[in-house]
Amino acid sequence: MSATPKKNRAGRRILATAAGLATVGAMVAALPAGAGERTTTTGYHPGRTVDVQLLSFNDLHGNLEPPAGSSGEVAHTHADGSVEKIKAGGVEYLATHLRTARQGNPYSITAAAGDMIGASPLMSGLFHDEPTIEALNKLKLDVSSVGNHEFDEGAKELARMQDGGCHPTGGCYEEGKTFPGAAFPYLAANVTDEKTGKPILDPYFIWERKGVKIGFIGVTLEGTPNIVTAEGVKGLKFGDEVETINKYTKVLERKGVKSVVALIHEGGAPASSSYNYDCDSPGAGDGISGPVVDIAKKLSPQVDALVTGHTHQAYVCTIPDPAGKPRMVTSASSYGKLYTDTTLTYDRRTKDIVRTSVESANRVVSRDVPKAADMTSLIERWNKLAAPIANRPQGYISADINGRGSTDYEKPLGDLITDAQLAGLAPADKGGAQIALMNPGGIRSDLVYKASGAEGDGVVTYGEAFTVQPFTNMMNVVDLTGAQLIAGLQQQVSGSNEASPKILQVSKGFTYTLDMTKTGAARVVVDSVKLNGEPIDPAKTYRVAMNEFLAGGGDGFPALAQGKNKLVGASDLDVFNAYLAANSSATAPITPPKAERITVIK
Repeated sequence: MSATPKKNRAGRRILATAAGLATVGAMVAALPAGAGERTTTTGYHPGRTVDVQLLSFNDLHGNLEPPAGSSGEVAHTHADGSVEKIKAGGVEYLATHLRTARQGNPYSITAAAGDMIGASPLMSGLFHDEPTIEALNKLKLDVSSVGNHEFDEGAKELARMQDGGCHPTGGCYEEGKTFPGAAFPYLAANVTDEKTGKPILDPYFIWERKGVKIGFIGVTLEGTPNIVTAEGVKGLKFGDEVETINKYTKVLERKGVKSVVALIHEGGAPASSSYNYDCDSPGAGDGISGPVVDIAKKLSPQVDALVTGHTHQAYVCTIPDPAGKPRMVTSASSYGKLYTDTTLTYDRRTKDIVRTSVESANRVVSRDVPKAADMTSLIERWNKLAAPIANRPQGYISADINGRGSTDYEKPLGDLITDAQLAGLAPADKGGAQIALMNPGGIRSDLVYKASGAEGDGVVTYGEAFTVQPFTNMMNVVDLTGAQLIAGLQQQVSGSNEASPKILQVSKGFTYTLDMTKTGAARVVVDSVKLNGEPIDPAKTYRVAMNEFLAGGGDGFPALAQGKNKLVGASDLDVFNAYLAANSSATAPITPPKAERITVIK
């Protein structure tokens, strides 16, 4: 496969051409009750309007195969209040659903709101996410914003994802094939080079079909530097989302484009985790909170719809714009489990979207439809390349050990990971760690008892361990005073983390109480913080193990960046795998930790 000519790719960044619509012969099975309900208001100008279909998704994170365990489920609430868990996701099924949805629609756009790559399972992550970009090209993705995880490997690697070329150290993974790059534009309107002040990728994209023009502006969250390693965002500046989108909305207006969709890698938290929850109850946007609400209320009324992400939540809401008019704001969960189907009614005379006619609904990427053959072939090809590493057994578990799938502050898998880090870094020559801390966002999946392949139930393979910890951050052991350690615990629930607490996972012997009836730093009951039953002494120095991201103050923990006498150890994944090998066997598997180190008062 040859690289796409630069002039063709550049053209796609500016203007979409009329591409042929993919079709499939199979009929999509009926959706669960209520799945087709739309959020809508009425009223438009018949005769001069055309309905444009916008299909969107977000936070795929390289999950080409169906996500395992709770990571591969969506919740559906029925009319009687009962909740059904539906197995969902997998690019073979996503392709079938999208292609079926597009059938017979000459005005169809597919867009994404970032984190298509990064924190990916081994099949994609092992090959620097080239498999996922290839899959997105086959999906006929038209445009995507960047997300924070697009910067996991830095701006140069992101540019390679866009433009193609073989990896600078890994080379070309398939003989005779050069990675072609994304056939769709990645948009990064608010990410600029510190030296030039210019966006590192295109800020906007104009889609056109038979005289219908819609502009897309893509941004990631302004706080990206706080949740990505310093090396990943070196030399970059991340601007305010609202200011940036409003700026480029005016640019598009000057180009005669009055219909605008914002692709925003920032999101909110609906009051219910059910994908079909009505977040416009009792009033428009009343059922959602979080950063996206503030953004939506400030964005120019000229922006017609917001496709959002980052929080891995499902919602379809109408949040009032600064003029008080309802505007659609959507998010399709994560890992390809849902896609959003939005109808944008375009008025040919005004060249604008009739906002009162916009309809939207989240659709389940159910697994009861035929698999897309081209995606099956892609997965088999890359799995064959990854198999020698991915299928290697690492250890044994007696039951599911939930991480991402746990809704509790303390997660069983978080306990297991921190115990592994403590065990690996406690020896004097490895750092002398007394405590280990883990950021919850770094736990990307669950460990599932049921076999994913031929390895057998209860076997943890290298690929499964990689899916849990795909960043391969290097472990650090540092000196922190008791006062700094307590400050770090307080930063879980204060400052930038107060609205959405990030509760650190802690190793065995480290205990404390969280009083969530209080606010800010007061939520941490200071005199309850103990190590092996002894109160933490603010003046004493402790050796603390954590990954390099946390040790750099990532995720809003500046106190943890004050550590001294740093020793750099093995990667978090190597430490985890070593612990599994040393502490489990087929006859003596690891049992799920009880998760009772953090006492929570609600």
